[in-house]
Amino acid sequence: MDQSSRPCQIDPLRMDSLLGPTRGRFTFEVVAECSSTSSLLAERARQGAPAGLLLVADRQTAGRGRRGRSWLSSPESGLTFSVLWRFAGGVSRLAGLSLAVGIAVVRALGSCGVRGVGLKWPNDILLEGDKLGGILVELESEPRVMLAVIGIGLNLQLPPADQESFLHRPAALAQALSPLPDRHQILAQVLIDLAEVLDRFAEGGFSVLRSEWQAHHSWQDRQVRLLDGGRVDREGICLGADEDGALLLRTPAGIERCLSGDLSLRVA
Repeated sequence: MDQSSRPCQIDPLRMDSLLGPTRGRFTFEVVAECSSTSSLLAERARQGAPAGLLLVADRQTAGRGRRGRSWLSSPESGLTFSVLWRFAGGVSRLAGLSLAVGIAVVRALGSCGVRGVGLKWPNDILLEGDKLGGILVELESEPRVMLAVIGIGLNLQLPPADQESFLHRPAALAQALSPLPDRHQILAQVLIDLAEVLDRFAEGGFSVLRSEWQAHHSWQDRQVRLLDGGRVDREGICLGADEDGALLLRTPAGIERCLSGDLSLRVA
């Protein structure tokens, strides 16, 4: 890609102009490159950064996915960012937060014209069944509040065939949208919907959003396996999530409630 066609760095002033009524709820820090937006934002939080700080990296060299998997990115191929948010109360009130964030992403992509977006427990964003992106929520306790670093990564373009080494087949927004919108537009719409979803979550927890998550659950009523460290832990019919965001699995022993932990969900 020649220099003139490279995506421009995210411009905070332009972002403000696109956020509409949500303007003022987010502040922006943009870096050309970092190891992980979530790690860097967690450092900012410990230094007293305000809620709503958003860190965007054009290039992420050691981004973290679930269970420590790497998530590499570049401005040509992806949109990666992390958002700092604070919630009153203890950690138990944040059960299902990563699922709630998924709802915001689905809403935003729908507003951008993307069809066929679904969700997979606990934090995958799918496009026609393939992995479009992911969510990683990391929590820390502060006096009287919980701090959440919400990391979101979306594929804009498919990776080169010789670089593909993925647990799930990747998907990209370029497959669903032509021409692909500017990154500012996609990011602004995600933030608009994220602010609304996080407000609802803060008031009522995941239970007030559960029906919407279920409606976008790609693996509803499918036969699945839960893996623990590569070993099959159990199998059953995937029933989605309960009001606390735990996975519901119908097995011969009945309906079982599974917390994320080190469990990994696969189609049987």
